[in-house]
Amino acid sequence: MTTLIKSATIIDSSSPYHNQQKDILITNGIIDKISDSIASEDSYQVITLDNLHVSCGWFDSSVSLGEPGFEERETIKNGLNVAAKSGFTAVAVNANSNPVIDNKSAVEFLIHKAKGFATNLYPIAALTQKSKGKDMAELYDMQQSGAIAFSDYKQPIENDNLMKVALLYAQNFDGLVFSFPKNNSIAGEGIANEGINSTKLGLKGSPALAEHIQIARDIYLLEYTGGKLHIPTISSTKSVDLIKEAKKKGLKVTCSVSAHHLTLNDDELQGFDSNFKTSPPLRTKSDTKSLIKGIKSGVIDIITSDHNPIDIEHKKVEFSEAKDGVIGLESMFGAVNSVLNLEDFIENITCKPRAIFGLESQSIKENNKAEITLFNPENNFTFTKKHIISTSKNSPFLNKELKGKAYGIYANSQLILNES
Repeated sequence: MTTLIKSATIIDSSSPYHNQQKDILITNGIIDKISDSIASEDSYQVITLDNLHVSCGWFDSSVSLGEPGFEERETIKNGLNVAAKSGFTAVAVNANSNPVIDNKSAVEFLIHKAKGFATNLYPIAALTQKSKGKDMAELYDMQQSGAIAFSDYKQPIENDNLMKVALLYAQNFDGLVFSFPKNNSIAGEGIANEGINSTKLGLKGSPALAEHIQIARDIYLLEYTGGKLHIPTISSTKSVDLIKEAKKKGLKVTCSVSAHHLTLNDDELQGFDSNFKTSPPLRTKSDTKSLIKGIKSGVIDIITSDHNPIDIEHKKVEFSEAKDGVIGLESMFGAVNSVLNLEDFIENITCKPRAIFGLESQSIKENNKAEITLFNPENNFTFTKKHIISTSKNSPFLNKELKGKAYGIYANSQLILNES
């Protein structure tokens, strides 16, 4: 199959065609030719879309899929279809299924189930057995089976020595260790950012201090042990400062921020809508500004949707009883594109996360493999349920004005377009 992409503006700083409008000819999954104009033939699959832009395939570093165990929330099949139509050619899938992905067989199950799809699935295996934080899981075996990192999703490692041992052990095979930034003894039963809004609304507060203490501990441990540490979904000003100082010391620490923490704040809690209940909780406007600055300065390495489908039985309840988590694949581009310039967004969702996870880098050049996201950065629209392809509908961006539409992807010799 030969595919011809017409009049596409290429956004790829590693490509000689960066910021240029070109035709792209793809033959059997390989970029055959890039030129100002390429003549079409009857046998070609031709793509012409309004204000078409292309970049290297987007990679989401934190996606939860229900399967196995929570298929009512999301299946692997539908989840990868959602990812493709949302512009993602690859996703890193968290271990929070039932059973937890904490052994070699479970990792291999995920990889096997994902074969044949346009979007590639990379497992993030559990750091501890059953993600209970007590005994370290079989990290080396799981990496050999295809796990790209190790994380107890949304579960902090409370045992200091266990985190120290994990950082030391993982160095033997260049493993990447996650540490969720939350100190449970400080956070307590808090369900909202501790501050003016939580006080007004009568919600138990979880102070940003709980995040800062955990990050500071992990940085001290990393300084002692060496190795590679990733801190997912930071949410506050002080967290950015702590990681900035650690990087200045030369420590191998990276971090991510979610789309909803970049674009929303705790003012959203006024209506007690459980779709805004997340972990970490939404912080203040000041924190949001600091996170955006952290992206622009390079302190924050990755932007993620932190996509976590939750079924209606666990969301359509009182705010205090609802499970944490939001879906974000469908809305991620439109939300972040509203607050960041396009090149900052692309860098933090393509080349930077791939380098951190040790994945092959991509570039839009002739003779390279075609792994491409197609999108329109100027499309303004109101995000509604008709835009949600996920089985679960727990989006905090419902009825929000977003900017930018993901048309779909070309990857693994397949073209997947979003018709909505």
